[in-house]
Amino acid sequence: MRLINCMKIIATIVVVILMFSCKTIPTVKSPSLVGQPPEDTTVFVVDNEPSNESIATFLTEYLKIKYKDRDFSKFIYVSIKHQKLYLIEKDSVRFKFPISSAKLGVGNVQNSMKTPIGLHTIKHKYGDDVPLAGLFKSRVYTGNVSPIYAQKIKSPTDDVTTRIMWLQGEEPGINKGRNIDSYKRYIYIHGTSEEGYIGEPASHGCIRMKNTDVLNLYEVVDEGTPVLILKY
Repeated sequence: MRLINCMKIIATIVVVILMFSCKTIPTVKSPSLVGQPPEDTTVFVVDNEPSNESIATFLTEYLKIKYKDRDFSKFIYVSIKHQKLYLIEKDSVRFKFPISSAKLGVGNVQNSMKTPIGLHTIKHKYGDDVPLAGLFKSRVYTGNVSPIYAQKIKSPTDDVTTRIMWLQGEEPGINKGRNIDSYKRYIYIHGTSEEGYIGEPASHGCIRMKNTDVLNLYEVVDEGTPVLILKY
């Protein structure tokens, strides 16, 4: 009996020692490596993206209900929240690309330098024979090729490269007419020299894409293809 009691006392002492020793162990954060900035915890997207299947199904049904007179067998969806562009065809996501929308957020007013929301269409396409990273000025190929900045480096100019898809607003009072007209604001989907900023808001209103991505998208869409831009 005495042996059992002694064993119980010893066990109790061991538990108490372990409890106090655990409490006195300080929590130490791993230091940042020399010459390397600490990990950036500021992320534009704070929750998970919905699946491709759910996006395609929901948006196709939504568009058919809201715009009954339009054909949505193939359309582009731009998610400002997730900084992604989806090409949806026959209720499935055919392509998904990272993009960069306006640094100042969403807005439809002239000279706001914001990305307009709502339903658009591709009004014009430019760049059929332009080489990768070919530089445009007023939608005309200059004959020059722009350097591509893979890191977060600002170009001295707001370069438009490779391909252009000029958008026209389709919703009067929202993105068409008066001082809220996307077409008159020269809102494009286009390539950029600032590829290091793709995936976060950085443009002056347009939808920027990586040069190989905008080339691939250009080849599979036509003038008249619907483009839905939403904050979500």
